[in-house]
Amino acid sequence: MNIEPIAYFHSPLTAKFGVPRQSGLAPDLPGRIVLVPEFRNTDALRGLEGFDYLWLIWGFSANRTEARGATVRPPRLGGNERVGVFASRSPFRPNGMGLSAVKIEKVETTTDCGPVIHVKGADLMDGTPIYDIKPYVAYADSHPKAKGGFTDNRTWSTLEVAFADGLDCCFSESELKALKQLLAQDPRPHYHDDAERIYGMDYAGRNVRFKVAGTTLTVVNVEKSETEIC
Repeated sequence: MNIEPIAYFHSPLTAKFGVPRQSGLAPDLPGRIVLVPEFRNTDALRGLEGFDYLWLIWGFSANRTEARGATVRPPRLGGNERVGVFASRSPFRPNGMGLSAVKIEKVETTTDCGPVIHVKGADLMDGTPIYDIKPYVAYADSHPKAKGGFTDNRTWSTLEVAFADGLDCCFSESELKALKQLLAQDPRPHYHDDAERIYGMDYAGRNVRFKVAGTTLTVVNVEKSETEIC
């Protein structure tokens, strides 16, 4: 069976680093789903406005190698403990397929790119291929009392986010709101714990430079076009 993209995702996040580890963790992060020319037909989205959420089936296109290992190290377990690949949601999988529930913000039907679906809360980077779109239906998809395996026993602590020297002014109000949600999730590999190390995350055409000490993440610089300081 050949699987071809039916759409591509567009996001302020242009690299893997900083992408939320699950959908919904940065609920205000915007994104757009742009259909490939073959499916740019408003009839293909007829009735979509009646739903609040979508399931996206997509590909981990930024992974450089295929994953064939039987176990992985989930960030939720600190990046050191291993579980079975099929008992995890790791991006390093035999077939490199992702599944995400995202909130529909609006469906725009008259654009140069055909109908476009605007969503929020996705965990996809810019340019990610989407292989299918299905509506989320609560009566079948929601199981609020379901066990969550190791995620039930490991808390996920968020960070306080601070900006040095008024750097928060580099972003619009909506950009800043989503950025804070992203940074609060601690984008670093979970085995890193160097308070002086500076990390860089590409977001909304800027490179956001930050470091983490204790439970506080501080943005120390914001750069545009690699050299121009905002």
